[in-house]
Amino acid sequence: MIYYLKGKQPNNPIQTPTKMPRTIAIGDIHGCADEFKELLNALELEPDDRVVQLGDLINRGPDSHGVLELAREYKIEAILGNHELRLLRSRQQGRNSLLKSYDYPTIKQLTDEDWAYLEALPKFKYGASNDVLMVHGGFLPGQPWQSQDVDTITKIQVIDKNGKAAKRSDAPNARPWADFWCGDPFVIYGHTPRPNVLERPGSIGIDTGCVYGGHLTAYVTDDRSLVQVRARKAYAHSSRLPDPV
Repeated sequence: MIYYLKGKQPNNPIQTPTKMPRTIAIGDIHGCADEFKELLNALELEPDDRVVQLGDLINRGPDSHGVLELAREYKIEAILGNHELRLLRSRQQGRNSLLKSYDYPTIKQLTDEDWAYLEALPKFKYGASNDVLMVHGGFLPGQPWQSQDVDTITKIQVIDKNGKAAKRSDAPNARPWADFWCGDPFVIYGHTPRPNVLERPGSIGIDTGCVYGGHLTAYVTDDRSLVQVRARKAYAHSSRLPDPV
């Protein structure tokens, strides 16, 4: 099922006037190739639209290779996520000790083209024309975002009592980093799965837990609308989202 939020469902294409090019962000896919394809179809993309995926294309879901094939086919501009970062480090450093159990099925699927795509991923994308910054995890407020290290910006979820970047599991009572981010630029991010998007004045988090049975979400920056597709099943389990959301 497809959901159009904060905006109207597209009209019949015959009646629709020429569309202006859009910039669209897509949240964490985690190997859910069928849902990714469905969302791309639902977006009714035009040749000049720009689509940016916010990282964690791979792992946990059934078809990481299929996701990467679609990303190349649709010329998706993806960003480095913590799952891609771990696999790349393990490969570059020859350290299997860095890997988690669900990394191994993914590695078996990846082709040379897939690895080349992952190796080219930037750590964020910034659009000066609209002052929008896209990243996987987020940023530590109060520090220049341009110089923050890749581990921080791919892994941050909350700010702990010492003002440090942390994971939710390590600081369960801590507030999201986005609560402290005032914008300038406006940040679009994924990484932290929730039943619904998390909107703040200076940011929006659009990981809505597709791989856990939730939704795959796209955010259209031009009109701030959302397009979502429901996961076909729960492919993985999360203690934060114990049931399909």
